[in-house]
Amino acid sequence: MNAPTRKFPIWPIVLVAAVLVFGGFVRAGMLHLPGFHAATAQGQQIPLRIANDNSPVSLGDFKNGFASVIDPALPAVVNISSTKVVKQQAVQNPFLNDPFFRQFFGNQFGQQQQPQTEREESLGSGVIITADGYIVTNNHVVAGASDIEVFTQSRKKYKAQVVGTDPRTDIALLKVDAGGLPTLAFDDSSKLKVGDLVFAIGDPFGIGETATMGIVSATGRAVGGIEHYENFIQTDAAINPGNSGGALIDTHGNLVGINTAIISGGGGNEGVGFAIPVDMAREIIEQLAEHGKVIRGYMGVHIQSVSPDMAKAFGLSQGGGALIGDVTPGGPAAKAGLQRGDIILELNDTTISGPDDLSVRISEMAPGSVAHLKVYRDGHTQEVDVTLGTYPEENNQPGAPEQGEGAALQGLHVQNLTPDITQQLGLPSGTSGVVVTDVDPSSPAAAAGVQHGDVIEEVDRKAVHNVEEFRQALQGRAKQPVLLLINRGGNSVFVVVEPQG
Repeated sequence: MNAPTRKFPIWPIVLVAAVLVFGGFVRAGMLHLPGFHAATAQGQQIPLRIANDNSPVSLGDFKNGFASVIDPALPAVVNISSTKVVKQQAVQNPFLNDPFFRQFFGNQFGQQQQPQTEREESLGSGVIITADGYIVTNNHVVAGASDIEVFTQSRKKYKAQVVGTDPRTDIALLKVDAGGLPTLAFDDSSKLKVGDLVFAIGDPFGIGETATMGIVSATGRAVGGIEHYENFIQTDAAINPGNSGGALIDTHGNLVGINTAIISGGGGNEGVGFAIPVDMAREIIEQLAEHGKVIRGYMGVHIQSVSPDMAKAFGLSQGGGALIGDVTPGGPAAKAGLQRGDIILELNDTTISGPDDLSVRISEMAPGSVAHLKVYRDGHTQEVDVTLGTYPEENNQPGAPEQGEGAALQGLHVQNLTPDITQQLGLPSGTSGVVVTDVDPSSPAAAAGVQHGDVIEEVDRKAVHNVEEFRQALQGRAKQPVLLLINRGGNSVFVVVEPQG
């Protein structure tokens, strides 16, 4: 059976979830696990083993290779085989509803065949984290599974139950009925530096337990499109389909990441792999053990990154932080007084590097806790405290709406926004502004991301209600950057437009 891949387009390259496994489920990470949580395992505190020594290791100590690090870790990494029953729709007869054929063959001719059921199998990896049988893996390895088996290095097989899953970070917690199992200790992944030596252990392509070596290529990496919350460790250690849920360990042999994905043009390893840092995974694991799901803090804002051009338009000296494009009415942020156009610079006295950083850190805070924010507004900074709510699972709002980085508005055509157009665009009644009717593909505005159907609501922080106000706002600005607030599909996004040349 061919190894299916989970692909995410990133311009010319294809983002392949290496966590998709040999013979696995297509796009399994997007599926749901109805009614499969092990209620008996929920509500427990699990005794994770925490490393107490992460001091630097001299490479001179490894005179004959790295067996002294890898050998003790191998027994704690397992192979996971999961089975899912799927229904295949029968092929529709092309003459099914043709009256001519019904006249001669009767109604039996038109009877539709019943869907056929098939069993799909998936292979992945997992890490034993407690001696009594708790195992962490990727959600997509077990998503939708009706039967899960775990195979250890000692050739023992166990039936596994799902304690809880978190599709938004692609983490799943399993439990097997066993004792005295080998485990990996959790290290402090925040201490990792670019260039640190790491090892990936898993079961690529179902061929058996395999260890590979590389370095930390980057930390805090957000690729976009793999998961909802992204804070990946990037590594060039070989990660392939089947390594999903396997271990990324350091030179102490301690767990620093859960292998999750690769970027590849051909489906195999090309030296750009990603792992979920254990600091993030540990928070998820503890909640899954206690609740069977993750309960997240919620602020109620749509945010986007702040480029240098965007920062200049807002009067900041440099980019960074998270720009609020929209505030959910009645949400925690709205109640705290946050506004569209605010730039969040710090959370709890720690600098915000971008929208992904803010999203992850807010999600790790408990509902009811207070987020202390440093906010830039209209040339001044101020402190704002937001009491977080509970993230609504049915709310699929993106963490960072699309944004464009602008250019001049030549080649951009607009018209007044009418109630009929508002309805056609699916916007709330009362939306005001001018609608983009055409964008020259070669224009800087098109390069900036301005699209047909966008509604321009503000120019340089001033509301525009019709074409006349739009033109007045642009007078005398032919050679200056312009800041637009665009409503796209009900979400607001700021775009800086720069003059050509």
